[in-house]
Amino acid sequence: MVTTSSKTLLIYTGGTIGMLEDAATGSLIPLNFSELEKYIPELMRFSKSMDVVAFEKPIDSSDVNIQTWVSIAEIIEKNYDQYSGFVVLHGTDTMAYSASALSFMLQNLTKPVIFTGSQLPIGRLRTDGKENLITAIEIAGARRNGEPVIQEVAVLFESKLLRGNRTHKYSTENFDAFDSPNYDELAEIGIHIIYSHQRLLRNNSKELKVLKEFDNRVGILKLFPGMSPAFVQSILTSPQLKAIVFETYGSGNAPKEGWLVEALRSAIERGLVILNITQCSKGFVEQGLYDTSAALQRIGVIGGADMTTEAALTKLMFLLGQNYSGDTLKEKLTTPMAGELTTFSSLGV
Repeated sequence: MVTTSSKTLLIYTGGTIGMLEDAATGSLIPLNFSELEKYIPELMRFSKSMDVVAFEKPIDSSDVNIQTWVSIAEIIEKNYDQYSGFVVLHGTDTMAYSASALSFMLQNLTKPVIFTGSQLPIGRLRTDGKENLITAIEIAGARRNGEPVIQEVAVLFESKLLRGNRTHKYSTENFDAFDSPNYDELAEIGIHIIYSHQRLLRNNSKELKVLKEFDNRVGILKLFPGMSPAFVQSILTSPQLKAIVFETYGSGNAPKEGWLVEALRSAIERGLVILNITQCSKGFVEQGLYDTSAALQRIGVIGGADMTTEAALTKLMFLLGQNYSGDTLKEKLTTPMAGELTTFSSLGV
C-alpha cells in the first residue's frame, strides 16, 4: 500500500514554470518563488509537509551549467537527513541533462529526487505547471512499507514518471514533452498513480555520497552524409579535448571510408575516448553487427548501448572528473551506474 506522509524539500532553480511575461518587451523573465506561490495557492495545503529553498537568482534552463548541477546536489546533500524527498523545479530545455548528471552525482541514493517544470509559464491560464508540481510533490512523499517508493532521480511530466537519465525532451509543443524511448515509465499518472515497482531502482546502502567533479573537455560529433574530412579533423584535434560522444547511424554504423576510420583510429591512439551512441531515438548500438560498424569496434570505439545523448555526455564528463581512464573508464562507461543503460546480458543475449 502506498501512502503519503513525509516532508519534502522543494528546490526552485527557475525555468518556464517560474516565468512571467515582461509587460514592456513580451519576453519571459524568471520570478521569485514568493511570487510563484501567488499563482499556485494549492501549495498552501502542503505548508506543513514541505519547505522551499530557491536559487538567489532563478535562471532559465538555457543557462544551466556544471555549477548549477553542483548547487542542486549540495542543497540535497545539506538537507538529506531532514527530508524524505526532493522536488527540483527546472526549465525543460536542459532538464534531461541535469537529471542525468544528478543521477551520477548522488551515489547510494535512497530517496526521491523528482525534476519537473512546465511548457507554459505559471501566469498563463492553460499552464501545465500546477498539475506537474503538485503531482511531483505527492510522488516525492509517497511511501510503501515505510520506505520511499521512488529512490532515484526521476522526471515527472504530464502523465508519466520517467527515469531521469533515460529521458529526452522531444517536443517544444506538447505538454507531454519528454520521452524515455529505451526504458518504460516508472509510473503512470491518472486518477491514480500506478507505480511499476519492478522497474524502480533500489540501493541497500543508507549513506549518501555526493561526487561533484566534472571534466567538460568533451564534445559531440554527429555523423551526416557528405561530412568533410576537414570538419571531422577539426573536432578530433580540438585542443585539450579528452572525449567525444560519436552519434552514428542505426545500430552504431558509420561510413567505411578510409579517411574517417583513420581519423578516428589516430585520435584514439592519441588518447581520445570515443563513445558510440545511435542517432535513433530507440534502440541499441551493436558494434560489429554490420560491416559498417566492425571497423569502429576494431580500432577501439566504445559502444554506448542504449544511452541517450544526454546521459552519455554527462556520464563521460562525470567519469573523467573522477579521473578514470583506460580500461577502467571503458568498463565504467559500459556498466550501468544508475540505470542509464541496458546490457545485453540483462536481456538474456
